[in-house]
Amino acid sequence: MSHAGYDPARRLWASWLCWGLTGTALLAATWLLQLPRLAPAGPPAPQPMLTILIWHWPFTNRPPELPSDTCASYGVAHCRLSANRSLLASADIVVFHHRELQTRQAHLPLAQRPRGQPWVWASMESPSHTHGLGRLRGIFNWVLSYRRDSDIFVPYGRLEPRAGPAPPLPAKSGLAAWVVSNFQEKQKRARLYRQLAPHLRVDVFGRATGRPLCANCLLPTVARYRFYLSFENSQHRDYITEKFWRNALAAGTVPVVLGPPRAAYEALVPPDAFVHVDDFGSARQLAAFLAGVNESCYRRFFAWRDRLRVRLLADWRERFCAICARYPHLPRGQVYEDLEGWFQA
Repeated sequence: MSHAGYDPARRLWASWLCWGLTGTALLAATWLLQLPRLAPAGPPAPQPMLTILIWHWPFTNRPPELPSDTCASYGVAHCRLSANRSLLASADIVVFHHRELQTRQAHLPLAQRPRGQPWVWASMESPSHTHGLGRLRGIFNWVLSYRRDSDIFVPYGRLEPRAGPAPPLPAKSGLAAWVVSNFQEKQKRARLYRQLAPHLRVDVFGRATGRPLCANCLLPTVARYRFYLSFENSQHRDYITEKFWRNALAAGTVPVVLGPPRAAYEALVPPDAFVHVDDFGSARQLAAFLAGVNESCYRRFFAWRDRLRVRLLADWRERFCAICARYPHLPRGQVYEDLEGWFQA
């Protein structure tokens, strides 16, 4: 604290005069002792390699080839993925995919779990298709999912800066398309389609309609349409799947979305890149809007393509490598005591 008339330098000089040479030497020695000791210059300490054990690779009993530098190809260094369960005792992190836990293809090695080892619960499915979470209380430390509040947030896709000019939009010959493989009348998307159909021409493809599309045929087929019905099979917080990212945006058509509220989409893409069904009072109003969009207005839906491109995040190797990228920021000591309550919220 200072006050008027106080001069620290003058006070220190007066002290030296009073102490004489001995006091001055003592003061200098004390000051030197307070200096930080400089370590000799040398190379930085190497960053330790993190080993992530995938207890059961999603949807298969045959994990892909996992070289030690797998994560380097996704821009994540010092990260190793492995499916070798003999590494349980030494792995830094262990990941469990819920589908295999749900179907009992995999079991939790609770008795062999090393003390303090973080476990990750991973799932990209909606709560409507996720069961058995009540058995998983107090087990997992971190969550990997499409939810934006996940510890490791991994969306189905994202927009990235574009290098170079955008490719031209595909030529359009149809108004609206929908690809559906599991059509159930009780689903909201089925009810909305039934309401739209009398007022809007929608060409429907997929196994449920008897007009299946081969894997390489889907995008070229959808690209010929001005709009694509990106209707999720269930509506849950942040649940925005490949129906939006791949079937619509990446294909070069405008997604008409049925899913979480508009704000969830706007957190990921510009607000004028899609049409949300909630913006209309009825299916008839939505149909009238889609049919009435002129060419100038239609082009505005694609303004984002001048500076951004779609990056699809469908590779589970990339999803698991994201754990290492987030590792320095993940909460230590956290446990999901009610995983079901969190995910079903």
